[in-house]
Amino acid sequence: MSAPYTYLFVPGNRAERFSKAAASGAQRIILDLEDAVALPDKAAARHAIHDWMHATVPGHAPQRWMVRIHDVRSDAFAEDLALLRTLPACGVMLAKTESGTDLQLVRDAMQADTELLALVETACGIAACPSIANHPAVTRLALGTLDLMVDLNVPADSPTITWAAAQLIVTSRAAGLAAPVAGVTSSVLPEHTLADMQLALRLGFGAKMCIHPAQLAAVSRALAPPPDEVKWAQEVVAAWDAANAAKSPSGALQVDGKMVDKPVYLQAQRLIHLQGFAQANT
Repeated sequence: MSAPYTYLFVPGNRAERFSKAAASGAQRIILDLEDAVALPDKAAARHAIHDWMHATVPGHAPQRWMVRIHDVRSDAFAEDLALLRTLPACGVMLAKTESGTDLQLVRDAMQADTELLALVETACGIAACPSIANHPAVTRLALGTLDLMVDLNVPADSPTITWAAAQLIVTSRAAGLAAPVAGVTSSVLPEHTLADMQLALRLGFGAKMCIHPAQLAAVSRALAPPPDEVKWAQEVVAAWDAANAAKSPSGALQVDGKMVDKPVYLQAQRLIHLQGFAQANT
């Protein structure tokens, strides 16, 4: 099964939005305890998430639901961890991940076979990317661009941010993880989300965090391959599958005069899958 492409944040203290998020089409819904919730509202958010998860999630695609919790060094971490121990199966996004030890503390409080995303958004986290990506507790990395800009004191177009993104992309690939998740776009205008996702794809990201349901369709549009690439992919897959069906597989074959080997076939399959996702979500 393909890794998710869209992750939608919902403030944990806005329970009236949970069902709307469920109907949004987002592949992962992240009930947020961190940045989206003011300090006086944290306790109420934990209660709302607890009640929603127990009333709604069991038996209803629990893998779709996640909770973003505070970082290990936060005063709120212990209370967030206590909440996790009471929840049914769901995923977790850990804010400001800086080590494998951070991840293990969270994994020990989670149910088995659930997703744990490491949100990397500090200089220390970037420096520790290899150990974070290779830790057995983690399932995927995500880049917290806005917090990283603050930590590094650089603007959004700084080459340092691009360099930091490359660290996540390369270490994810080397560790056998899915391509990392790109940071949020603060504007909800579709054209801004579309442009940001197109750039993220060129860098090597494989998904995006969203803060509003209106952004989801723009992400899907960015993921859609050009028609000529889809046509090429369909021809490659058809030729490869026909060769295997005829029980005459080889290490490579020709399609329109060009050699096609297994990596090219896998890339063609990915393009067809992306096209299907984009058509279903725009």
